[in-house]
Amino acid sequence: MKKITLSVGLLAGILSSSAQDTTCTMVTKDEVYKFNYYTDKYTQKRDHTKGSVFIDLTHNQVECLHLYDEVKRYRKVIITYDNGRGIYDIIPSKSNVYFISGPARIEVKRPQLFKPLR
Repeated sequence: MKKITLSVGLLAGILSSSAQDTTCTMVTKDEVYKFNYYTDKYTQKRDHTKGSVFIDLTHNQVECLHLYDEVKRYRKVIITYDNGRGIYDIIPSKSNVYFISGPARIEVKRPQLFKPLR
């Protein structure tokens, strides 16, 4: 009887769980790379010289955001969730990795030498 109860509980847990898709984006001073999180090869590369980098996340998606400026810089990162809640932060970007879960829209501003006053 215990085995049946345990089996039913495990089966219900497996059926109700949902997998998360993880993507990785590396933002450098003038290029943006998209990676498959589980391999070391990039799937997309584009130049970035002006404005912000925008990343859209869907439901059950996790973003691994790697800010790589090679020297000590600061970037403004704005995360806007679907429910209207937003997070605004100024973070160091020499070589730091951040994880964000969706659904959300991420805006990464250009690097600055000195930490701005909000």
